[in-house]
Amino acid sequence: MTRSHPVAATPELLDDLQAVLDDLNNYQHNLTYEAAKTALEQLLADCSATAGETSPLAGAIAQLEDMLDKLHDGVVHIAVFGLVGRGKSSLLNALLGEPVFATGPIHGVTQQQAAALWQVSDPEGHRRSPIRLIDTPGLDEVNGAEREELARQVAQQADLILFVVAGDLTRLEYESLSQLRAASKPMLLVFNKVDQYPEVDRQAIYAKLRDERVKALLSPEEIVMVAAAPLVPHVQQDAQGRVQVTMTVGAPQIEPLKVKILEVLAREGKALIALNSMLFANQISQELAHYKLTLREQEANQLIWKGAVAKSLAIALNPVTVLDMVSSAVIDVTTIQLLSRLYDIEMTEAGAKDLLQTIALAMGGISLGDFAANLGLSALKGTLGLAAPVSGGLALAPYLAVAITQASIAGVSSYTMGQVAKTYFANGAGWGGAGPKTVVQKILGQLDQRHLLSRLKSEIQSQLRPPAREEAF
Repeated sequence: MTRSHPVAATPELLDDLQAVLDDLNNYQHNLTYEAAKTALEQLLADCSATAGETSPLAGAIAQLEDMLDKLHDGVVHIAVFGLVGRGKSSLLNALLGEPVFATGPIHGVTQQQAAALWQVSDPEGHRRSPIRLIDTPGLDEVNGAEREELARQVAQQADLILFVVAGDLTRLEYESLSQLRAASKPMLLVFNKVDQYPEVDRQAIYAKLRDERVKALLSPEEIVMVAAAPLVPHVQQDAQGRVQVTMTVGAPQIEPLKVKILEVLAREGKALIALNSMLFANQISQELAHYKLTLREQEANQLIWKGAVAKSLAIALNPVTVLDMVSSAVIDVTTIQLLSRLYDIEMTEAGAKDLLQTIALAMGGISLGDFAANLGLSALKGTLGLAAPVSGGLALAPYLAVAITQASIAGVSSYTMGQVAKTYFANGAGWGGAGPKTVVQKILGQLDQRHLLSRLKSEIQSQLRPPAREEAF
């Protein structure tokens, strides 16, 4: 038997293997990227088809459009956060190589979100897709609640977050850093203004940040020290021989940050955009699902109310007891079938009748009361209706009073039945493990039956009121 000898891992072989792995990684990132675009396009179509311009989803639709544009353009978003006076704007200007963002000696110069495109090349000199740098107001400024909300929104769409400090962390900085970390985005902690510390102090602060302050949030590789606008002393001697020291802004010392950003983007650029897009899409998808449920709930309640009113009017206008009972059942069955279609659940007429019977038994007292009211008041209503022509219309007023009372009772029963049926369909054609009687009791506890009865009476009276006669001239 011939034994195979292991192949020596030459540098060339390792380079070839790494190249294959890089190609596979890029291929996977491209697949993920295209999948993210497809998912966002479909979600945007669903949102647009569901919501109007004035709906709560209008803002989400605009954000989805922006996110989709970002995917098509391949632009990475980098957002910078921090408290006032930490040099956020100076840091971005240093990356850009020009003073695009406003800076000044007064804290809080940046009052609202601002952005600019950063054209950068990789180590081989190839120009990358532009990077969008986003500056934000200090997290501890006046009206902080509004700015924190802005920070939350920006963080949702950012692909990489830079959190800028200028020394040891304060409690507020740690809390803000923790909140931003919860956005599940890649993050770099940028220790700025290191030029203002002696080397010993600078290293001591860095060690404290690394080993104590942010150990649970960030790795040492995610902490970078820079001097975005270092102050350089200039010594001058005046005519009298007196020595004067003036401070001027020197060349930025941010190369470690540039290298770190390019490393992250070279390794995960497309994956970052795709992942961030999918996280954002998942949030919007949940909002869309909630909005659809709200719309369906509103439509179901309107349908139930129309069914209750229709049943009330049918009973009020019908003097024959048997026909009262038949029309009531027909309307209730129709309401159940319409609700089943609204919740995309197939239900035959026989199934609707079975469900109506189940609900009626679970409703117990209300159903029996409805039946008694229909039976007793229908008989009285029929007698008064027949007596009206004989009595010259004198019996019409009592007839209407009885009809409205009977109809209102039936309407309350029908409305309750509709709410129970809605709950049944909302639970996927089930009782949610509680059983019909428990569901009925819960709904009865939530309904204001007196208000409902009054509302139904008003509706019936307005429908039964004869049209006003035109005065003769």
